[in-house]
Amino acid sequence: MAQRSAKATIADVAREAGVSKGTVSLALSGHGPVASTTRERVLAAAARLDWVPSARARSLSTHRADALGLVLAREPEHLGADPFFAPFIAGVEAALSPRGQALVLHVVSDPEHEREAYRRLAAGRVDGALLTDLRVDDARPALLEGLGLPALAVGHQRGSALPQVALDDRSGVRAVVDHLADLGHRRLAHVTGSQQLVHGVDRLEAFREAAAARGLPEPVVYDGDFSPASGAAAARSWLADRATRGSGEVPTAIVAGGDLMATAVLAVLARAGVRVPHDVSVTGFDDAVLAAHLTPALTTVRSDALAWGRAAADALLDLVGGGGERPDVDLPAAQLVVRASTGTPPA
Repeated sequence: MAQRSAKATIADVAREAGVSKGTVSLALSGHGPVASTTRERVLAAAARLDWVPSARARSLSTHRADALGLVLAREPEHLGADPFFAPFIAGVEAALSPRGQALVLHVVSDPEHEREAYRRLAAGRVDGALLTDLRVDDARPALLEGLGLPALAVGHQRGSALPQVALDDRSGVRAVVDHLADLGHRRLAHVTGSQQLVHGVDRLEAFREAAAARGLPEPVVYDGDFSPASGAAAARSWLADRATRGSGEVPTAIVAGGDLMATAVLAVLARAGVRVPHDVSVTGFDDAVLAAHLTPALTTVRSDALAWGRAAADALLDLVGGGGERPDVDLPAAQLVVRASTGTPPA
């Protein structure tokens, strides 16, 4: 048996495992035609010798960067407040780290910097890119195709044929409307997410369709963009309507397209002395970590961002590793989580 050494080499691992250096490289890459028993023997030998291949050497031998890219086009302070991306990125890292892969993240604030970030990623820094915040008129799939960079869409698309890992938002929105209708609500309002984003459009469409299916009057729509500020503005609009039209004429439930907006709605209503859910019910979407700890605890729709990140990274690694197309992956549909912010409408 080879002696344990801090300066062990690939040759030492090959001798320890009883294979060639080429077999060691193939076994550790995870992509070569190596029997599972041989791969396990090589991994065990490498572990005993405390040996890992250098990232640069592995990249040169496999012609791969062993990294995936993610470009987020938003202001850094807005990203810090977003309840989705922290667990999503944690899920991506959970899939990449055990496989010796890395995530290259760029946060940009304007379209030109976004395009330049993708060009840098395509210049050999990553093997593929995750495409998030899908847009109604999205130029990025064509840009990435032109750059020759494999990509995977995170969410449902419009006008693109990229492979995707998606979750059914619409069923969650329908569940919210059904829940409120079953409680007796007939006058509903929706605070939209950005209508430039596919999931913002999808949630509004699903809300209107669900309200119509339950025979409810045309709902009130407050324009939002997923930010807390837009949620607060919607709450102030509701308060102004109640002051001018009377409590019997305003919506008895406010359905926000995201938890950040719903949280801001709760805060504005609380400062105005409005009791939730006694005077009006409020719901969100995404089930952010703090949703269960608000006062009152927020009824919302759970989309497992951690699992979504892991599934997206796995799918993109399979795509770039196999060199071909991968079927779309549908995650379990979003689920309604009922908490204290919803109740029967005021008499």
